[in-house]
Amino acid sequence: MNNNKINILPTEEGFYGNYGGQFLPDELKAEFKRIYDAFLFFKDDVEFNNELNYLLKNYAGRPSPVFFAKNLSQKYGCEIYLKREDLNHTGAHKINHSLGEALLAKKMCKTKLIAETGAGQHGVAIATAAALMGLECDIYMGEIDTIKEKPNVDRMKILGANVISVTSGTKTLKEAVDEAFIAYSKEYKTAMYAIGSAVGPHPFPMIIEHFQSVIGREARQQFLEQTGKLPDCIVACVGGGSNAIGLFNGFLEDNQVDIYGVEPLGKGSAVGDNAASMTYGKDGIIHGFKCKVLQDSDGNPSNAYSVASGLDYPGVGPKHCYLNEIGRVKYDVINDDEAINAFFELSRYEGIIPALESSHAVAYGIKLAKAHKYKQILVNVSGRGDKDIEFVLKKMNS
Repeated sequence: MNNNKINILPTEEGFYGNYGGQFLPDELKAEFKRIYDAFLFFKDDVEFNNELNYLLKNYAGRPSPVFFAKNLSQKYGCEIYLKREDLNHTGAHKINHSLGEALLAKKMCKTKLIAETGAGQHGVAIATAAALMGLECDIYMGEIDTIKEKPNVDRMKILGANVISVTSGTKTLKEAVDEAFIAYSKEYKTAMYAIGSAVGPHPFPMIIEHFQSVIGREARQQFLEQTGKLPDCIVACVGGGSNAIGLFNGFLEDNQVDIYGVEPLGKGSAVGDNAASMTYGKDGIIHGFKCKVLQDSDGNPSNAYSVASGLDYPGVGPKHCYLNEIGRVKYDVINDDEAINAFFELSRYEGIIPALESSHAVAYGIKLAKAHKYKQILVNVSGRGDKDIEFVLKKMNS
């Protein structure tokens, strides 16, 4: 065990090292202070945690298992394990923070959840939590993503959510966040902005991190129980970074465990062809917080692209920026073709169809296995691929 503690919580101003903070219109600052105070109270409240833990176990289906991928392991001569977040109710890790956010909103006497979504997994999870707790729900989604991820749009509507298609800009996740935040700024007295990743103005990165850290706590204990030791390395995909920060937090103090965050290289390194904010971004402010931001020649947030709709965001969570800065986590990239190949490989070797987002992590885990640097690799399968099947088959046949 490493005695050098990794900073788990941000400063009072919301900074992880040089990143994070809160850059908001004055009229919203008091409301965000109320959210912060409510979160600080309820995260340690026995009744709140009993209710949340009951839902995580009996509604969401936690703990999600760690599975030894025997067939892939035999192929590559390395033990590959999978944290199966795809087995959660609604099919991804997003249900973890969605239940937490919805319960917090209920405790704060809010009547509506406002959210953005890219691949639709956060949207489905928020719509699910809203239905469960009797809250109204508005979900903003880029028009392109509504077409790519139509099964999730249908699920959201069945669950009673109002899905608003965003037609501005690139018609993807960034614009969905823009529109959701504008709507929230008009309704904040009665609504909660249920953000979908470990991004945004303070205290949202801290809130999402807190609710997602269940992944890492479980994975660490499960791996020790199965193998008697910790993995040599862990791997997770990074867009905004919620599934990754959830897994990473369980191992940050274990120096013997290498940690990899995998960004989408998309079509290549050119501006607009990828969503690799950590790799190609510069320090900047987006959506009310400071992080590594993909920028155009004028210093404005540039277009982001990934075959995985949930990863095409031009920024990244502030704690990821901090962990990169201190060298605790290594961030690297996987392109579209590598992700799609991994999508089929995991499907055909293990009978597990991963989300395209998760496929980036699977692809990188396979790359590490091929290098024979590690004996045991733990990969976070953050979501299942039902939503991507039609899109992937069309892409393969085009």
